[in-house]
Amino acid sequence: MGFPNDPNDAGASPGSTKRRGERSGAGRRRTTRLRRSPHFWVSVIVLIAAAFVSRAEPSFLVGVRESLFDSYQRLEPRVARDAPVRIVDIDEESLARLGQWPWPRSRLAELLQKLDDARATTVALDILLAEPDRTSPSRLLLPRWQGASSHGEGAEALPDYDQQLAATMATGRVVTGFALVEAGLTALPAMKAGLAFVGEGGGSDDAPAAAAVLASVPGAAGAVGTLPMFEHAAKGNGALSISLSAGGVIRRLPLLLQAGGHILPSLGAEALRVAQGSDTYVVKVADGGHGIDEVQIGAYRIPTDRAGQIWLYASKPVTSRFIPAWKVIVGEVPPAELEGRIVLIGSTARGLQDVHQTPLGDDVPGVEFHAQALEQVIHEVYLRRPDWAKGAEILTLLALGATVLTVGSRAGPTWTAVCAGAGVVGAFAVSWEAFIAVGLLLDPLFPAATVIAVYFVSSLLRHLQTEREQRWIRMAFASYISPKLVNALIEDPGQLQLGGERRELTFLFTDLEGFTPLVERTPPAVVVPALNAYLDGMIRIAFAHDGTVDKIIGDAVHIMFGAPVADPAHAERAIACALEIDRFAKDFARQKRSEGLAFGQTRIGVNSGIAIVGNFGGALRFDYTAHGDAINTAARLEGANKYLGTRLCVSEETARRSATFFGRPAGNLLLKGKTEPVRVFEPLDPGAVDDDALRAYEAAFALLEAGDPAAEAAFAATVGRAPEDGLAAFHLRRLRAGQTGSTVILTEK
Repeated sequence: MGFPNDPNDAGASPGSTKRRGERSGAGRRRTTRLRRSPHFWVSVIVLIAAAFVSRAEPSFLVGVRESLFDSYQRLEPRVARDAPVRIVDIDEESLARLGQWPWPRSRLAELLQKLDDARATTVALDILLAEPDRTSPSRLLLPRWQGASSHGEGAEALPDYDQQLAATMATGRVVTGFALVEAGLTALPAMKAGLAFVGEGGGSDDAPAAAAVLASVPGAAGAVGTLPMFEHAAKGNGALSISLSAGGVIRRLPLLLQAGGHILPSLGAEALRVAQGSDTYVVKVADGGHGIDEVQIGAYRIPTDRAGQIWLYASKPVTSRFIPAWKVIVGEVPPAELEGRIVLIGSTARGLQDVHQTPLGDDVPGVEFHAQALEQVIHEVYLRRPDWAKGAEILTLLALGATVLTVGSRAGPTWTAVCAGAGVVGAFAVSWEAFIAVGLLLDPLFPAATVIAVYFVSSLLRHLQTEREQRWIRMAFASYISPKLVNALIEDPGQLQLGGERRELTFLFTDLEGFTPLVERTPPAVVVPALNAYLDGMIRIAFAHDGTVDKIIGDAVHIMFGAPVADPAHAERAIACALEIDRFAKDFARQKRSEGLAFGQTRIGVNSGIAIVGNFGGALRFDYTAHGDAINTAARLEGANKYLGTRLCVSEETARRSATFFGRPAGNLLLKGKTEPVRVFEPLDPGAVDDDALRAYEAAFALLEAGDPAAEAAFAATVGRAPEDGLAAFHLRRLRAGQTGSTVILTEK
């Protein structure tokens, strides 16, 4: 390539000019080859695409980045230093000593009084007090006292625990809570503090700033608040919600939220405000009026993201944060342990706590997140991801990628690999140093991944081709057996050997009523597509609930849960699967009947028990299946539906293994070939149950089991109320035929 001002060209001869032209032509040929290199242009496309992806921040990129930041916290967690924050824990021992939840409000009043006597600065209730105390004597005995006015007494003379609690709150510095919900706003939670806005959009006219903040902070359509008497008595009122996402790791905690178009504080923010005696939140609006930069609460200026959230810098759980509630009430806690501290009242008891995961991987109750956030603010230990971080990461990505491209076009693969490796190591080193030194969260992953992608683009394409072929094979194989079994066999090919093991499983059998006559009188061109669509829907539901389809025999489907991969929730999954299959089958049959195809109803039987599961057969062909009496019982329960007038029949063995089971007893079935009856239930969909009808049936069934002659009249009334209730009609027919008790002898399968 020629340069007009090249000093080596001075006084050059025509020959040298020719050589210069040759060199220039060679340079042009090299440039042409470079321009025509497909790998170069693919690498350029990868680099440009990566820059656009990084700028767009898709959810997968954010998820990977935040997982990396979680790893940083695991490597260097926040050191838990003592702070004036304590959690009074309604733990298992407190419930055992003082009674099960919910406690009478008088007990909560006693707890608040003890904390006030110990001179706690602020008490924040991580408890939703949305309904009146049903144990209050003024509510329990109101009917009796209404008739006692002639004795000079009245209900107003009885203790009212809610009023006691409100009176206790009024004497201290208490913060109550409300919960954000997706339902519409029925009543706006009380706002105990003012809002002031500074920065762009703030000042004399707060409307633009308020609108900007409202559009930025997380929230919901409505809220469930605490009782007005408690809100009025409390000094503060904040949102209990620590996250509005469904599950997952909690990485950010809101200081401000919104409900129904109103800005509201969080419980932790209110606790900090009340502890300082402040009456205003000062919100610094970000440049351009897009979101929030900072929230000032009293003396604390708290940097936030644009949504008004702080990044959680988690510490490991420490026992010193927690004080059992029973110790406070009985006076076993030294006053010095509570004096001058912000006290959060919450629970770690099973069934009461709302458990979430910290970036450290620890499952902790929601109240601890509020406590850790307060510790961070008090000690001024923050993690920050500033607005310029994304721009810096894109520039790093482009610079590293361009460097690898340049080196790759001029040097061999070894030096290019060294350059790429140095870029990856450098990106991670800078990110880690920024984290431990000043708490900055800079993402090295995507720049590093881009460098690797630019270098290994051809290998990546070959890998994607191979993976695409493997994925096709897996999908084809999964068309024949459960994807769960496919994955289990891929992870452990040893399972392809003949043999089995004893294991507790749950089995689900289905059968289509009137299938044989339907096939005989319907043309194949009509019945085959309908049957295939029906079976496809059933199988999809089974796979969605981690079931393994054992067999398909005609219209019948046999599904097992808990194999090949052991699953402690096999019974619960089977019941959920049965309910969803029932809903699908009803809708499918209704649709087909509207099309003129007499599609029958689907009967389902579910049972749990010990069975031998594994590969059975010979060297040429074998089948992954299960054998045992539990399977036969499930099949018999499916058939029992046609006698009971039900569509679903679940054994007691399955029902008691499911913590969430909801249903009604159907009877004690003495199945053909059995000597002991099997107690069975009809599972119900909680969202589609008439509570009054269910209570009427249960009362009638209790009379039936007790052998009470009044059972016949009770079932007659139940059937009169719900003529479509086949199970109630079945027991009524039995009683009218002279049969008694709940044991039903089935003489056929």
